[in-house]
Amino acid sequence: MNQAIFQYGEEQLSIGLALEIANGKRLGILSATARAKIQQNRNLVDEVLESGRIVYGVTTGFGPLCTTFVSGEQSQILQHNLLKSHSVGVGEAIPKEVAKLMLILKVQALAQGYSGISLATLDRILWHIEEDLIPFVPAQGSVGASGDLAPLSHLFLPLIGFGKIFHQGKYEPTAKVLQEYQQPAIQLQAKEGLALINGTQFMAAFGIVVAARLQSCLDQADITAAMMLEAMTGSAKPFHPDLHRLRPHIGCSYVAERLRALLSESAIMKSHENCSRVQDPYSLRCIPQVHGASRSAWLHLKDALHTEINSVTDNPILLDDINIISGGNFHGQPIALPLDYAAMAAAEIGNIADRRIYLSIEGKMPGVPKLLMDEVGLNSGFMIPQYTTAALVTENKTLCFPASVDSVPTSLGQEDHVSMGSISARKAWQVVQNLEQILGIELLYAAQALDFQRPLRSSALVESCYLLVREQIGHRTNDTLFIDELAIVIGLIREGKLLAATDDVAQQQQLPFKNIRHELFGIY
Repeated sequence: MNQAIFQYGEEQLSIGLALEIANGKRLGILSATARAKIQQNRNLVDEVLESGRIVYGVTTGFGPLCTTFVSGEQSQILQHNLLKSHSVGVGEAIPKEVAKLMLILKVQALAQGYSGISLATLDRILWHIEEDLIPFVPAQGSVGASGDLAPLSHLFLPLIGFGKIFHQGKYEPTAKVLQEYQQPAIQLQAKEGLALINGTQFMAAFGIVVAARLQSCLDQADITAAMMLEAMTGSAKPFHPDLHRLRPHIGCSYVAERLRALLSESAIMKSHENCSRVQDPYSLRCIPQVHGASRSAWLHLKDALHTEINSVTDNPILLDDINIISGGNFHGQPIALPLDYAAMAAAEIGNIADRRIYLSIEGKMPGVPKLLMDEVGLNSGFMIPQYTTAALVTENKTLCFPASVDSVPTSLGQEDHVSMGSISARKAWQVVQNLEQILGIELLYAAQALDFQRPLRSSALVESCYLLVREQIGHRTNDTLFIDELAIVIGLIREGKLLAATDDVAQQQQLPFKNIRHELFGIY
């Protein structure tokens, strides 16, 4: 079977396509047309060198040294020194997937033919992607303004024979790996080092992972919320389409539609259609409004990332032989703000999930015993895992201070306003990881709570997720270790198992259930 192809510089990259390339499901290539454009643009750099024209980063130093002239003979040394001097990141290695996405995003930016990169350098980066030889990139050190200078410098140190590469399960010295593959270090030409390390690929790569994982969380949060609503015999009336037409926020309407589909044909729901309860607590009644607002924030991030990963973000940019412009396309603010917004959106999903978890153990809902266990006292029941969600929710709140509102001048004042978008990105990533754990715990509680509605059954969609849990975890009647069960339910969320289960049922029974492939809320 032929591997699907993506043409860098000619096609629009999406979150989903970038992940497919990173996962080896799609091959990224440079077409003959792209190669010709890249070479033509590279020729402009050579013409600048021959003419002696003063162009930032080509015949001058960098940052506050932009008025220092550098001769053509010294330009290669300048580019190598740039990578070495800017490789000052600290901390642990970022996930290998994120570093690989950085390579992919950088190729997409450079392949558009405005950066003066050479084909030899681009081909070497493509080699790293295809061989899955991913450089070591430390997590900390970028202020997100001249782009992600430190992390991108580490990412491209292997091009000139330095740094480390992930090989055979561990990071090894670049020289050792290149020798094994019989690949010499390359000689960067004028402008190339600057083209490589100017850009927003660190924060954008994290943004892709955040967007994909948050989307999965949002889809699964609707499901765990529906399970909790059923377990606590909540009403579906707040999801009525006519109600949401009166306040038609797109995310809210979408969530309400999903909830209607999830609860359709539920025997539990039918059993209390004429009960005397007038209102549910907000954590049940306002699911569309809260989940929907986070959906809209996710859409904002998706749109910003789509623009960013298909943009030219280095400096200077060579438009033509006359217009070589030193601008600010590397500044991370356009995605720093959406990343901070996304972190808040993810935190709020965890916040309302924790409230549903707490609601389920209060003992105030019909048929659902206090602490989700018939015999408590000697048993603590489901009291304590909620402490964990409370801790995670609070940790997320502390991570929601927006990094993008801060700025510390760098480069002797030349870079006097920076985005701190790299910090926004890493914080959002941590919030989403915490959210996955909160939703896993909500899933565990929802399955236990649903047991008390038996013999009544929920909809086929909800039942598929309930059974997914019960296949691995039984109903609890007394205290035992929670730790293994928590690992199971968190794993189900992280692997998107609720989505697979509901998709299978929807397909088998031809149910009108919108899933993650919905065009607007999808990642392609």
